[in-house]
Amino acid sequence: AVPRGPTKMAAASAAGGASDAQARFGHSVKGLLTEKVTSCGTDVIALTKQVLKGSRSAELLGQAARNMVMQEDAILHSEDSLRKMAIITTHLQYQ
Repeated sequence: AVPRGPTKMAAASAAGGASDAQARFGHSVKGLLTEKVTSCGTDVIALTKQVLKGSRSAELLGQAARNMVMQEDAILHSEDSLRKMAIITTHLQYQ
């Protein structure tokens, strides 16, 4: 009698081939997952840098605004002094 269908050896070989295919698929999925995790990590680092840069920019902008207010007071004081000097100059010209 001639056996019909796959032999035990062919069945074992097919099972081994399926196992190899699953192993390769598992490795490729792990590789893709590792790449995605690395990519997401890099994106999080870039985002963190941007947030820190933004907060630093806001801090510098606030400092610039405070400096501008201080300069504005100095300018107003100088303008007042110039007006007073103009009045004094006018009085001296009359004399």
